Amino acid sequence: MLAQFMQTLVQEYWDAALRVVRYLKGTPGQGIILRADCDLQLYDWCDADWATCPLTRRSLTGYIVFLRSSPISWKTKKQHTVSHSSAEAEYRSMATTTCELKWLKGLLQSLGIGHIRPMLLYCDSQATLHIDVNPVFHERTKHIDIDCHFIRDAILNGTITTRYVNTSSQLADIFTKALGKRQIDFFLPKLGIQNLHAPT
Repeated sequence: MLAQFMQTLVQEYWDAALRVVRYLKGTPGQGIILRADCDLQLYDWCDADWATCPLTRRSLTGYIVFLRSSPISWKTKKQHTVSHSSAEAEYRSMATTTCELKWLKGLLQSLGIGHIRPMLLYCDSQATLHIDVNPVFHERTKHIDIDCHFIRDAILNGTITTRYVNTSSQLADIFTKALGKRQIDFFLPKLGIQNLHAPT
């Protein structure tokens, strides 16, 4: 987020950068543990923050992919176009995430790991999930027609399965929204992040 303001450095951005550095300095033992007890199932949590950029009003896409309980891929990216609604932003986020899941499935197959079951995609937008399962709604979504067909095909051929998750339990929120300390502390263990220096 801060990298997009490197050319226009003002005090507000400098203060935010120092805050990030202080956080990193205060958590030197924080890391990700890749667990051995894994069923090699891919799970994904995706989210979008609608019109979050104050300059362009473009939305943010955020996702995190788990191999069972170990995070293996995550990203935050500004969407290429302005979305007319939060459902549209969420749908674009789901399309981006589905691309990542398909790529990871191909990577696992190239390593000799078969992935037969559908990959689970968790989303907190009920409107988006209704579009997924009901083709009637596709007539109202011509502005995101390609994404609709892409996700719909992935669901029909059994590549992904979508599930609803409550907003308070949406793990991808940490990639799209400025959360408070309490929420971050709640999400970190669920994201597979542990303090390696903590006593066992």
